[in-house]
Amino acid sequence: MEQLKLEQNWDKTFDRSDKVEHRKVTFTNRYGITLAADLYKPLNAAGKLPSIAVCGPFGAVKEQASGLYAQTLAERGFLTIAFDPSFTGESGGTPRYMASPDINTEDFQAAVDYLSTSSEVDPEAIGILGICGWGGMALNTAAIDTRIKATVSSTMYDMTRVNAKGYFDGEDSEEARHNKRVALNAQRTKDYADGSYARGGGVVDPLPDDAPFFVKDYHDYYKTKRGYHPRSLNSNDGWNVTGCISFMNMPILRYSNEICSAVLIIHGEKAHSCYFSRDAYADMMKGNPCPENKELLIIPGAVHTDLYDRTDIVPFDKIESFFKQYLK
Repeated sequence: MEQLKLEQNWDKTFDRSDKVEHRKVTFTNRYGITLAADLYKPLNAAGKLPSIAVCGPFGAVKEQASGLYAQTLAERGFLTIAFDPSFTGESGGTPRYMASPDINTEDFQAAVDYLSTSSEVDPEAIGILGICGWGGMALNTAAIDTRIKATVSSTMYDMTRVNAKGYFDGEDSEEARHNKRVALNAQRTKDYADGSYARGGGVVDPLPDDAPFFVKDYHDYYKTKRGYHPRSLNSNDGWNVTGCISFMNMPILRYSNEICSAVLIIHGEKAHSCYFSRDAYADMMKGNPCPENKELLIIPGAVHTDLYDRTDIVPFDKIESFFKQYLK
């Protein structure tokens, strides 16, 4: 197993809870990449617990939103892990700052491997929760991993759709995709010649005067004290320019309508990204053999990053009751 250097001091964007135990853990995916995670356990809990693996947002680290979700759910009785995906944060994998629809789905499955074999966990009561781009990954994992009993996606992005079609499907044409492929493959040639990978840049800073609202929304989280973290890609230099090239050809939600385990999809009504969740839910319900345990919850007035860390807006009571219903 790859040896990782893990920060032992509390370096999260949220305060530490006195209601849970916390420790660092590692596990390995089937590509041999060692992943780093924060484990949260209800204080003084005994026996095998229902558990939840949490990841996201896309380009964030476990010290940000996913850790907040994990700690909060541990306060409510679950053993949770918030992990960094391959190639990012404290997790292993080279080259750094790459993404893959296959490997990142595997990351979630590897987290389930870890939980399934833990002496602290009930292997028949495992759930997953994905935030932003990891909401789409969570649904893709639920479609392939029958060990998962319940899945929550929060403020979801379908990263394959946005890479192939652009925001709001505004680049959904053969010509637009061809031009993008030409540019990305030219960058591959340059990267190979240079022996390094060019970074795409994180959230723009300073904000231009004409920045659209969703860019301002991201800036308010990733570039301010509210959510900045030194290991976060979005807070700093971003993904490699070619980091997401494979997403253009590999739609991740192809078999979502075959998910029989429970699914809760949550999104903010005013989020620029809300169409991802509305459409994902509609597609999931088409001919689904188990429609009775699927739900779409739209939060009135909420924008995209409200569901990252606004504890007065994130519907934790609903998430808790959903997992308690299906992880038993």
